[in-house]
Amino acid sequence: MRRRRLRTALTGLVLATTALTALPAAAPPPAAQAGPVTARPAVAPDWSVAVVDSTMARYTPTTIGGWSYPVGLYLYGQYLTYQRTHDARYLAYIKSYVDRFVKSDGSIGQSFDSLDSMQAGRLLVILHHETGQDRYRKAAQKIRDRLTTFPRTSDGGFWHADTASRAHQLWADGSYMVNPFLVEYGREFGDSAYTDDEAAKQMSVYGSHLQVANGLLRHAYDESKSASWADPQTGLAPEHWCRAVGWYSMAMVDVLDAIPANQPRRSQLLSIFRKLAAALEKYQDPATGRWFQVMDKGDRSDNWTETSCSSMFTYALSRGAQQGYLDPHYAAVAQRGYQGVLARLSVGPDGRTDLADISVGTNVGDYAYYVGRTRATNDFHGLGAFLIMNEQLRGD
Repeated sequence: MRRRRLRTALTGLVLATTALTALPAAAPPPAAQAGPVTARPAVAPDWSVAVVDSTMARYTPTTIGGWSYPVGLYLYGQYLTYQRTHDARYLAYIKSYVDRFVKSDGSIGQSFDSLDSMQAGRLLVILHHETGQDRYRKAAQKIRDRLTTFPRTSDGGFWHADTASRAHQLWADGSYMVNPFLVEYGREFGDSAYTDDEAAKQMSVYGSHLQVANGLLRHAYDESKSASWADPQTGLAPEHWCRAVGWYSMAMVDVLDAIPANQPRRSQLLSIFRKLAAALEKYQDPATGRWFQVMDKGDRSDNWTETSCSSMFTYALSRGAQQGYLDPHYAAVAQRGYQGVLARLSVGPDGRTDLADISVGTNVGDYAYYVGRTRATNDFHGLGAFLIMNEQLRGD
């Protein structure tokens, strides 16, 4: 019955994203009244709805961009907002985007030769769940099947991409690009025996290489130690780039939420996560509640607090405390992060939201490279992470 209603809503809905209503202006103050007036508590704005409506007003499903992980991340956040609000426009928009790439027979024009290209596959699983249309299963299965031949390190970690420039490399980013898709695919299509084990293995392998003594993860690891950025002894990248660590943090929560309590690697994953959480608390900026672009060098004048990773860490710490993966006090650490991110959100003169200080897409580099990255407004990395965070914390 639910799927039938959704199909009806999707069929009957006409997308008019270019003419979406802007956020309402603040109401004028009431006229002066005689006698006492009872003050009413201010109602916090629904920032998820505001961000989604603003973004849908800026882009149609055709102009939002190609098949990519930043758009996929944003639309996953939009789906979380849909799940709460049941606003049919939000799901129809996602479907219109995906249907640009998935044909009626389930074919999809992607080679899936990089983990980055797999992240938007979560939308395929979502649309199958919501509509029951088999073409989304067929498209998602192409990613699942690609993983059987995808190149790996000697201990089984997926390379970041099947290209010469990424050969033998594990990037913390990649942990989020494939593992949430895996566990969700397994749950939707009855393949969890494989997908849960694979996702737990990937998080274990990535964590064992990337996490260092201070609890944080380096951006990347090269098993061949031949990359220009790789330490000749360890193969590790030189810095702790915040969004790379953020990707891993969110992936860890998603995987722990999915795998069974008796999964053999669960205790190791919890150990990695708890060590990481302690480091996140240590390196959180006490002045703003956010985290720095290069995480452990916040004392440098040219470093800056970055909004997407701050949203990611806030989500992971809040969810981790809620689920019992972390000590309950991390909920307070997350609340400081949440208020810090909200301080970067504003409403412009056009009535639409603006989310500031988001690092654009980034390769592996040195300190100067990271702090020199463009600080964008409304970049999809930040918008998607914000929505995921806000749907977790908005009710606190």
